[in-house]
Amino acid sequence: MRGTFRVPLHSPAVDRAPALVPDEGEDRFLDRPCYEFNPQLLPGWNDRHCSHCRHYLTARCPHIDEFLDDVEDLTPE
Repeated sequence: MRGTFRVPLHSPAVDRAPALVPDEGEDRFLDRPCYEFNPQLLPGWNDRHCSHCRHYLTARCPHIDEFLDDVEDLTPE
């Protein structure tokens, strides 16, 4: 007697939201009035963090200078 091979019709469970470890000053990138969720991401990721915004690191972001200044602070001297 042979068994049958079953293929699930749904995708496997996915952790929808990445674990966020609060960094020093992370609140300044949270819940800004210009925030627009990036619809290319999973809906569960909509946590109002700038990194999930449609305009994040684009020329359309009104705070791009602040993000670039933050990255420059991390470069080694």
